[in-house]
Amino acid sequence: MAPARDAVRILRRGRVVEISGFAPTETLLDHLRLRERATGTKEGCAEGDCGACTVAIGRPGPDGGTVYRPVNACIHLLGMADGAEIVTVEDIGADGLHPIQQAFMDRHASQCGYCTPGFVMALFAFRKGLAGQPVSRRNVTDAIAGNLCRCTGYRPIIDAALDACADDGADGFGGKRTGAALVGLTDGAPLFAGDDTAFFAAPTNLDALAELHARHPDATLVAGATDVGLWITKQFRPIDKVIHLGRVAGLAGIADEGDALRIGAATTYNEAAAALAALDPDIGEVLRRLGSPQVRAVGTIGGNIANGSPIGDMPPLLIALGAEITLRRENETRLLPLERFFLEYGRQDRRPGEFLVAIRLPKPGKHTAFRAFKISKRFDQDISAVLAAFALELDGRRIASARLAFGGMAGTPRRAGIAETALSGASLDRPDSWKNAVAALADDFTPLSDHRASASYRLRVAQGLLRKALTEIAGTPTTATRLVGVRETQDA
Repeated sequence: MAPARDAVRILRRGRVVEISGFAPTETLLDHLRLRERATGTKEGCAEGDCGACTVAIGRPGPDGGTVYRPVNACIHLLGMADGAEIVTVEDIGADGLHPIQQAFMDRHASQCGYCTPGFVMALFAFRKGLAGQPVSRRNVTDAIAGNLCRCTGYRPIIDAALDACADDGADGFGGKRTGAALVGLTDGAPLFAGDDTAFFAAPTNLDALAELHARHPDATLVAGATDVGLWITKQFRPIDKVIHLGRVAGLAGIADEGDALRIGAATTYNEAAAALAALDPDIGEVLRRLGSPQVRAVGTIGGNIANGSPIGDMPPLLIALGAEITLRRENETRLLPLERFFLEYGRQDRRPGEFLVAIRLPKPGKHTAFRAFKISKRFDQDISAVLAAFALELDGRRIASARLAFGGMAGTPRRAGIAETALSGASLDRPDSWKNAVAALADDFTPLSDHRASASYRLRVAQGLLRKALTEIAGTPTTATRLVGVRETQDA
């Protein structure tokens, strides 16, 4: 294995830049604004919510090209950018206005202008990803779901995007030359910047990760930093040791095992989206509303589990389908049903020096009926008040068994065991046979009130979602039960 480097290497405007002497929690935004004085990238919320700080990160793609993803630079740690090209709003306009910028001018899409660089960069990455594929209002609005315009100027912004994204995306970025330069940056060397008291480390294989985390069990493991970033920018937690998981070979990717998917813990939402949506369209709809394109580009399935949030979107989906996780500490591994990983609020069954390796997710069987719903105040880019996922095993029109999982109803993601028992044996043809199960949710959960929802609202919503799922599974078309995310062939 190559010796460790102590400097981050990134590609900036066609040249390799080495950065050393940085703090473990230094963000990419601070580097750009304070070190490079590239102040076109703005700081707004400092929590990855408004998108004003959006930049594009390029990494090697298929056929020698480059794949660009939008990221929130305010919560993206500098060390995580190692081996990537960083593209900012100054870069794309260095030799004249980029087509996105020109379209913004033509459509008068910039009002106060503060949010404009973030919109431009989110649409830059979106346009590169289209590569000549058709553009629609729906996928444009999805692409800018992580960007807030405080002047309510969305109509001209969307019009500008439709204009600029209607071609093949060629703009001088991401060609073979860039791809070759990025491959050259991928030297296989681990990164260790700092000393044993404070460092940013990026090991490159599982054994090295296990050994490093065993020596430093107090280190913070970081995958996409979409949650840890807020510990730094909002909670001001002192974090001296950071171990980044993004370069660990074997910790990302999806393997189809026939009756199940094996999902590496460091697999991003983007990377997992197609495989998970293929299991059931409701999973795809939840993923579409999970965070934003900037969050889904770097946030990981394993990170959403490991942080133990009671309102994480992925755990209820996975628990309802009977997921298991693999944990490793040094050379020992163990399997654990995902639902047993969450012990109580803020506490998980993870020992010092132990980390999440993979998730095994059984595929729904031919007699499994699945439904999932996310309830939040905003449609896009919002944390769930309630996340419900239901997997029913059917014996004809009879419910043989059920797995009902919820987020936001307790201090951890949890199954509704009493309601599951009450639902066993119920008939899809007799709505009266569902009543006990719906009522039993009040015995399963005593939710809390907070700024997202009151306890009574959460309980009523959970009961309504269970009734809605049963109504749909019994045969009512989702065109009659949903405004968006319909499961029939027509568009929502």
